[in-house]
Amino acid sequence: MPRNPDEYAVHLFLSSGHTEEVRFTTIQEFQKWYSGELMPKSDSQDFINVPIKNIQGEYMILRPSSVIAIRVEPVFLGSVERF
Repeated sequence: MPRNPDEYAVHLFLSSGHTEEVRFTTIQEFQKWYSGELMPKSDSQDFINVPIKNIQGEYMILRPSSVIAIRVEPVFLGSVERF
């Protein structure tokens, strides 16, 4: 029986060389943000909001044109932490 991920870690690779990680609870939530916010404005220099739901009172904004790659990683939470 296949396991379902507990959340998805989305790694945003920026043109400056930095990498940021944002977590989404479902893949559909990520796809909604990606297709609704990031893709339509992909060439824009205007800032857009990146949802950070797991950190209270913190937010991130970025320029969509600075995102050069995205990696989506399923995260399985369990009793054993591996680093």
